[in-house]
Amino acid sequence: MNAIVKTPKTASKLATATRRGVIVSATAAGGALLVGCSMGDVLSMGAKKQDFGAFGPFIKIDPDGWVTVFNKHQEMGQGNHAGLAAIVAEELDADWDKVRVQPSAANAKIYANTLIGGLQGTGGSTAIANSWTQLRTAGAAARAMFVQAASVRWTTPTKDITVKDGVVSHVPSGRTVRFAELLPDVAKLTPPAQPTLKKPSDFTLIGTDRVARKDSLAKSTGTAGYTQDVHLPNMLTAMVAHPTRFGATVASFDATAARAVPGVVDVVKIPTGVAVIAENTYAARKGREALKVTWNEDKAEKRSSDQIMTSYKGVVAGKSDVKWHAFQTAGDAATAFGGELFHATYEFPFLAHATMEPMNCVAQVDGRKVKLTFASQIQTLDQLNAAMVVGTLPGAVEIQTLPAGGSFGRRGNPTSDYATECVHIAKHVGGGRPVKLVWTREDDMTGGRYRPMVLHTVAIRTDTDGYPAAWRHRVVTQSTTKGLPGAGAFDPSAVEGTKDSPYLKATPVVDGQAYIADSPVTTLWWRSVGATHTAMAMEHTIDQLAHKAGKDPADYRRALYTRAGATRHIAALNLACEKAGWGQPLPAGTARGLAVHESFGTVVAQVAEVSLVDGKPRVGRVVCAVDCGVAVAPDLVKAQMEGGTCYGLSAALYGAITLKDGVVEQQNFDTYQVLRMNEAPTVETYIIASANPPSGAGEPGTPLIAPAVANALLVLTGKPTTSLPFVKA
Repeated sequence: MNAIVKTPKTASKLATATRRGVIVSATAAGGALLVGCSMGDVLSMGAKKQDFGAFGPFIKIDPDGWVTVFNKHQEMGQGNHAGLAAIVAEELDADWDKVRVQPSAANAKIYANTLIGGLQGTGGSTAIANSWTQLRTAGAAARAMFVQAASVRWTTPTKDITVKDGVVSHVPSGRTVRFAELLPDVAKLTPPAQPTLKKPSDFTLIGTDRVARKDSLAKSTGTAGYTQDVHLPNMLTAMVAHPTRFGATVASFDATAARAVPGVVDVVKIPTGVAVIAENTYAARKGREALKVTWNEDKAEKRSSDQIMTSYKGVVAGKSDVKWHAFQTAGDAATAFGGELFHATYEFPFLAHATMEPMNCVAQVDGRKVKLTFASQIQTLDQLNAAMVVGTLPGAVEIQTLPAGGSFGRRGNPTSDYATECVHIAKHVGGGRPVKLVWTREDDMTGGRYRPMVLHTVAIRTDTDGYPAAWRHRVVTQSTTKGLPGAGAFDPSAVEGTKDSPYLKATPVVDGQAYIADSPVTTLWWRSVGATHTAMAMEHTIDQLAHKAGKDPADYRRALYTRAGATRHIAALNLACEKAGWGQPLPAGTARGLAVHESFGTVVAQVAEVSLVDGKPRVGRVVCAVDCGVAVAPDLVKAQMEGGTCYGLSAALYGAITLKDGVVEQQNFDTYQVLRMNEAPTVETYIIASANPPSGAGEPGTPLIAPAVANALLVLTGKPTTSLPFVKA
């Protein structure tokens, strides 16, 4: 997901007008009524007071010497826990083998992500970037406290004391003491507010392959605990019958047959459908199958995918009177588009997140007490939405954050859809009895929150050298921020990667406009968000222009990057081309495709070697060059490039959610095909050395593979790609 969450500004439909409801409303409104309170104060109202001990909210050191780092972010497979722990361990000079990670409490005042509007949450590849200075400071402060404590104990200057691997040493005398032995002395000290941080040249852990995941053993042995593994005493299981068309609501239902299923405890209507509550998953599923629901589809989406795309094309053609948003303009567009123009159109389908673990949540509601146990991605939004259901304070919603079996943005959404469902059901059950909500794969696949359908059209006039002189760009899509507190009518993520692209900066005349269409189909950010489509539109267009001008695609890009002052792009491009052997011969029937794109502050260049097998693209090798600032964990950066590339390739080859008369046609992985292991390419990653603060790594590898493959196919077939996926169902 993208870092576009804004501080809430306006209250929506909240709790009833009770005193507590007014406070909840004020919370969502930005705390305007609470004079002197920060947003963090307001969002954490009702939270339990926590005693963090000597080292503050991010570090705990036990008497046995173990260092625990509290992770305010969600671990969803990307390995952020290791990088975050390494930042602390580096500045603390702890023994890396005795550092472990634990999820923090949900408290926006203490654990806010400053890069997503001051809410506590994970997204936009911000975990390391947001925590870089914060955790370095925490680790350095703790180290300074150990040095000071040892200085007092040994009555010696601090300059003569060193720390390494959790051992404090006095070099002249040879005396040593371990962290655990100094804890009573350290407890008497106050952490320094501005401790001295290490110079990057002095790092011994950060930037090395020693920074490896700390959850591999648990995952390998099956002992890692996910939401589906939660089994609490007296726990019930619930499933929800959702409408088959987006925007439909419950008109009526007959629960007679459902209640007759052994193990079914209750059936209740909730805002999103009808919930069947049972003693176990099997009974809940059988009860739901027996349920009879009549849906009101007056406001439902009943169009098919091709009809929606046709309406988008009509908007671009001027057949509809709509309000366009100008996202980038330069020069005089009124007279710049005469003569011969290059035209291109790109169509992108809805995409499911298709996480390994479908959506699920465990909730307990006892009066106004709420506890959620699940893989919470944006804890503050989940607290706000749960609080509005029960009429309590957001900070009073306790969240035990668990690891997630994938998310790609799906688990963090404005309405906390599946979590809120669980809270509604648990509130109905009451008494604090735990309820586990389970979505099946079919629920997950048809339940929406898709990467939106998108249409890009470009019209370009080139100069005498074949470079863009005037660039007209139109984007039509849905918003991924609809329903988010403070979100405006325009979603800026719709054009990220197009807006301020080096190609547009290098073009004298630019006319870039976008239209945000509306539909009941629920949409959301998807791994790399706007870049999922903008990278394809920009990079495939550039290759076509290069071919039209008779120029090498790499040289063509270098010229434009030079004009735009995009030095990082040039460096990434050069490294990728060097390592991939750009320009060197390939076996017959194989071609290289190039793409370069910046997202989440990271520049990635990618070269893909592609052939055609039975008419289908086969990607054998992918070379990535990455500029992500300081690479805290190089091995994990490489893993994210591999995972992001394969995730993007999966969608590029096969990914498409289609509607027929408003009903989703894909139900499971038999109809929503994903990349198989034998189709995965070899991915080589080369990291550009940098002293800049870390930027994103989890998402920037995803958007490039589609245009890289399309550009290779352009070489092989001479035909451009106008729509994805490459392999049509």
